[in-house]
Amino acid sequence: MQNISEHMEVIGADGVHVGTVDRVEGNRIKLTKKDSGEGSHKGHHHFIDKGLVADVEGNKVRLSAKAAVAVTMEEEK
Repeated sequence: MQNISEHMEVIGADGVHVGTVDRVEGNRIKLTKKDSGEGSHKGHHHFIDKGLVADVEGNKVRLSAKAAVAVTMEEEK
């Protein structure tokens, strides 16, 4: 988690964009609001648990799950 920093792109195992890092809070990655989705999800911060992080590659955080699955595991705040 110490290698993860603000503005890094978060991608699924399939390379599809999931979000952009706002900051790391404890054991979770807080995503920017602009990547919060549509409808009732819009305007909220979402969080990805560190357990989903597979690797940090350059300026990208790669998750162990495909993007479509990862977004279902996000926590909302």
